[in-house]
Amino acid sequence: MRRLTVLLCLWLPLWAMAAPSSSSDDGDTELSSHIDQLEEPLYSPFIERYLLDEVRSLRIDMERKHRELAAEVVDRELEAADKAVSYATDTVTYFFYLIAGVSSALVLIGWNSLRDIKEKVHSVANDQVAELVGEYEKRLRVIEKQLKQETAHIELNREEINRTQEIHSLWLRASQESTPGGKIAIYDQILAIRPNDIEATTYKADAALDQGEPQWAVNLCHQALAHDEANGHAFYQLACAHSAMGNLDEAARYFARAVAQTEVYREELERDSALEQLRDHPLVYELLDAQLNDAAV
Repeated sequence: MRRLTVLLCLWLPLWAMAAPSSSSDDGDTELSSHIDQLEEPLYSPFIERYLLDEVRSLRIDMERKHRELAAEVVDRELEAADKAVSYATDTVTYFFYLIAGVSSALVLIGWNSLRDIKEKVHSVANDQVAELVGEYEKRLRVIEKQLKQETAHIELNREEINRTQEIHSLWLRASQESTPGGKIAIYDQILAIRPNDIEATTYKADAALDQGEPQWAVNLCHQALAHDEANGHAFYQLACAHSAMGNLDEAARYFARAVAQTEVYREELERDSALEQLRDHPLVYELLDAQLNDAAV
């Protein structure tokens, strides 16, 4: 500050002298002539050296100030840039944090949704499979039951076929047997296989009549009628048995019932020797004529 004051004091006289001369061209001429008239230097070398040093110092100070100002400006610019970069970095970081958070939430929600969908699909699939399995098991049980029934039916039929074949062979043997006792033995074998065989029972009664056992024949015929009340052969054998025992009225009634069941027996009255006593009995003809009249009406 002191140096600046000294310089101002030295330069003021020169400025005062130069100010009027700059007002016109004549002033320049006058200044030039005045300088030419000077007999000694205006300043001493010491003062000039001092002025030069001061000017040099001012230039150095200005240069330093300039550098300081530039450094401060640069520092402020760097600080501003650093703040801008920090702000941008923070903004981008927060933005990425936000995106990451939203993405995580979406992923979590999506994962839960996928897991729920997967579990629901598995649950629905398991229910459908269980329903199908139950339906097929039910069908298989029905089919198994039907197969068991069919198997049992086939087994019964097979057994029935075997029995029928065996009975058929026994009937063949009975047709070839000549003695009543042998026939009765064969009929007993048939009845052992099929106890309710009415035909075997009535033919056994016929064999009993041939063997001279009319009462036994009557009992056998009643056994047959207990299973079949309209069996014509049983009625015919009863007529033969009662005729053999002399019960002609009963014989006539049973013969009429036999003819009512099967008309073929009408001709047996004249051909069968077991009915010989019944041929001359008037009741039998009355009953037969009554049947013919009823049929005609």
